[in-house]
Amino acid sequence: MSTMTENLPKNPATPKPTALLWAVVGGSLVTVVSTFLAWTWTTAFPGNLTVYGYPAELQLLTLVGAVLTAAHALSALGIKGLGWLTPTGARKATWILALGTFATTLFTALAIIVELGALVDLEPGAGIAVLASAVPAIAAHKLPDDTRKAAPAKELPSWAEILLIVAVFAIGLFVVTFGIDTDDSEPQLFIAFLILVGFTATALIKSGLVARISAITARNRQVTVTASLVAAIAFPFIQQSGDTYTLIAVNILIFATVALGLNIVVGLAGLLDLGYVAFLGVGAYTAALVSGATSSAFGVQFPFWASALTGMAASLVFGVVIGAPTLRLRGDYLAIVTLGFGEIFRIAMGNLDGTSGPKITNGPNGIPNIPQLEFFGYNFGESHTVLGVELGAYANYYLLMILVMALVIIVFSRAANSRIGRAWVAIREDETAATAMGINGFRVKLVAFALGAALAGLAGTVQAHVNTTVVPENYVFAGPVPPNSAFLLAAVILGGMGTINGPILGSALLFLIPAKLQFLQDYQLLGFGIALILLMRFRPEGLIANKRAKLEFHENDEQPAVPEPRPSEESGIGTAKAGA
Repeated sequence: MSTMTENLPKNPATPKPTALLWAVVGGSLVTVVSTFLAWTWTTAFPGNLTVYGYPAELQLLTLVGAVLTAAHALSALGIKGLGWLTPTGARKATWILALGTFATTLFTALAIIVELGALVDLEPGAGIAVLASAVPAIAAHKLPDDTRKAAPAKELPSWAEILLIVAVFAIGLFVVTFGIDTDDSEPQLFIAFLILVGFTATALIKSGLVARISAITARNRQVTVTASLVAAIAFPFIQQSGDTYTLIAVNILIFATVALGLNIVVGLAGLLDLGYVAFLGVGAYTAALVSGATSSAFGVQFPFWASALTGMAASLVFGVVIGAPTLRLRGDYLAIVTLGFGEIFRIAMGNLDGTSGPKITNGPNGIPNIPQLEFFGYNFGESHTVLGVELGAYANYYLLMILVMALVIIVFSRAANSRIGRAWVAIREDETAATAMGINGFRVKLVAFALGAALAGLAGTVQAHVNTTVVPENYVFAGPVPPNSAFLLAAVILGGMGTINGPILGSALLFLIPAKLQFLQDYQLLGFGIALILLMRFRPEGLIANKRAKLEFHENDEQPAVPEPRPSEESGIGTAKAGA
């Protein structure tokens, strides 16, 4: 039996851990059975929860949560073959999973009542599911804490580790596809999906399973990179609804690419930039002007590689022009200046209409009818059949953004691990000390500003062709539609500053949630403000933090108790202090 079952409570009135764990298993099994029952009598509720013997998508979420809860409880009971689930303890993970399953089930039941208008619209299956899922949550909460240091993992054969990495990315691809493919007109499924995924991710972190898998991926870096690339490329090939939801994935990649560029400025160099979206706009407007748009003032048509380089160069020049006179400022003063630059760019693009200024950008009307990209005869605006699967226009741009994202990740990782990357970190931690050690702070910050601007300009060149139009309203400080400067900064902070995976995850969340929950559009900024406050309180280092930030924010969380020395072991100095 496990350590948890051996540490029996002294109070005989308190249930034994073994009994509590079996209660968790029993409640979870009943919850699984309830998902095969009808939860409502009418198909008017989204998802059709009226079928017996076949779980609908909402019921499937509850089923998955119950299975994971039971598996962790069985791991705590010492069942052979399940110990790998809980390297650092089972109590916290089991309780979080049980709570997530109960929250998902309760939300579905309440959604049925609110949507259909009456409690009687619930079938007995829904009531059984709510009550059964509550039992594991209550029982797991009463379990004694069994948190421990993870024992050294048993070394697996190389082929087994490779299969494990492939399985992890396959599961990740399925989860991401499930979330993106949920119907926008039926937000109940996406909300329940968010609840379960959030609790499950937290539980896997608490159990130590994520850390153990991360160690395996670190040992097999090339396999991990290959698997992640294959999983990303496979996304459009498994879309059953064509290009309907691929556009969301394209915009997420554009958002994430820009966030990675901002991560150089904010996460590595520590420069608070509140007008960063303007560099995205510079790249987009430049690409629109040189790509043969009918309303372009220049009347030229560059090939894609030339327009991309031109957009990057224009953004880089603007970065240097803005950064050279302002980067001698620090803190709030620099933030105010960059915020002003972002607003100046938007207003200037709206005034270059031939009336208030030179006719270049067509003013508030923007530059429409941007032609589709054509690269070596491959037209991105047309459907193409690849490996027997028809890929639409957005799928073509998605694959292009995968290449752009890979390029940006390579640039970011190389720069962060280089000499200038270490100089950025030194400037971020203490600019005065870094300058005293011989680092030219102004030059180092200007390089960060210019590089971040160039990467944003590259993403802007693709965004212009995806949207086929560019207007000034797309590049504001804060607004209902990302990317904007506030959302970009929030993505970097939410995901984890100074990391690669952090801004990508933050961008995915901050774009996907507004896209799926459009009924909350008027309250987005309020919701994100509350989310950031909670994040700063409970996880200030971000969802995916680097080791430096994690140690900095949590260095005093767990201090091991130092036993007082016995009198016979005290030194002369200690004896003198005791006598004093």
